[in-house]
Amino acid sequence: MTEPLSEHTADVIVVGAGPAGSTTAYYLAKAGLDVLLLEKTAFPREKVCGDGLTPRATKQLVAMGIDISEEAGWLRNKGLRIIGGGQRLQLDWPELASFPDYGLVRKRDDFDETLARQAQKAGARLYERCNVGEPIRDPRTGHITGVHAKLGEDKRAVTFHAPLVVAADGNSSRLSLAMGLHRREDRPMGVAVRTYFTSPRHDDDYLESWLELWDRRGPQDRLLPGYGWIFGMGDGTSNVGLGILNSSSAFRELDWREVLKAWCASMPEDWGYTPENMTQPIRGAALPMAFNRQPHYTKGLLLVGDAGGLVNPFNGEGIAYAMESGRIAADVVVQAHARATPAQRELALHNYPKVLKETYGGYYSLGRAFVKLIGNPAVMKIATQRGLTHPVLMRFTLKMLANLTDPTGGDAMDRIINGLSKVAPRA
Repeated sequence: MTEPLSEHTADVIVVGAGPAGSTTAYYLAKAGLDVLLLEKTAFPREKVCGDGLTPRATKQLVAMGIDISEEAGWLRNKGLRIIGGGQRLQLDWPELASFPDYGLVRKRDDFDETLARQAQKAGARLYERCNVGEPIRDPRTGHITGVHAKLGEDKRAVTFHAPLVVAADGNSSRLSLAMGLHRREDRPMGVAVRTYFTSPRHDDDYLESWLELWDRRGPQDRLLPGYGWIFGMGDGTSNVGLGILNSSSAFRELDWREVLKAWCASMPEDWGYTPENMTQPIRGAALPMAFNRQPHYTKGLLLVGDAGGLVNPFNGEGIAYAMESGRIAADVVVQAHARATPAQRELALHNYPKVLKETYGGYYSLGRAFVKLIGNPAVMKIATQRGLTHPVLMRFTLKMLANLTDPTGGDAMDRIINGLSKVAPRA
């Protein structure tokens, strides 16, 4: 029996129910649009992530009405502990009007489901085990008008139709590729590898970042272009991982899972980061940074989150920008939907890339310059050794790296960072 066409037709199709897709679907549904949210796996599902959320991401969760109480399973953190150059500096998140003064920790295996269910509550129609394949395109205009998919355990062939499609299908974004949007090679790329250990450090209320990543396995110690992290999960385990940039030859030649094992072996024994305490295999994922796929709107397709390369090049944070871009995209689509003619709708939709560049372009350009600098281990070593002895400088650096400033009425640090972001090119 075939299902009625209306079940597979909507105002907007969102492909991927990660943070970007679920946030987009939530705001679209809340505004009264009929939205299909298509997720290739079934919840709960695993994703590679540090699980640590900055105040920027926390703000987005609050805006979506998510219960972020400890009773609901969220662990709060007060700030960032930075270790490097023989120094150890603990910095609280800044007190700002625009962002809360705390971050959160939550495992990705149910974080994403929490957001998807919130989108469902708002009215989005979620299809799990829905593997999206080729786009359906108007032969006259080339515009996307829907997608082919395989649905359910039996992989039944279905088609979904909508005048607008949102690609929230992650770094590889098969949908974007099928629409001719390829990754920009001139933008930085990172990789994250992580695992979990049973550890007495599980209830640490600071996120911990190790700015010097040493590979001590060869005859000579080697400083690598990246950083390590340790995030207490509050459930008896720590998330321990590495973030690495592609800005050096070491990026391709090293087995980063082995580097992570060696790094963990160098930690104090009583922390428990040993093979017998590992609760999950080491997994890796790409970090697409600084608008590495463009344009963010073309021919009926909008890119959000990792599909559009929205990861912050300063710190590898992706969730906050996935959610923010989803909210921006939804706002643009809602406005376009209310326009009377196709030409007017297109005019409104072409505003989406402009808003993204206005919001992040200058800041991401600064981040690209930063990535080039720290890709040089000698620069990184000097910056770590000198910088960590200056708490005021490091407070400035924390605001810069985490993108936490008040846009108006902030302090001198905020004004400098905002000013730099304004004058930097918005590429």
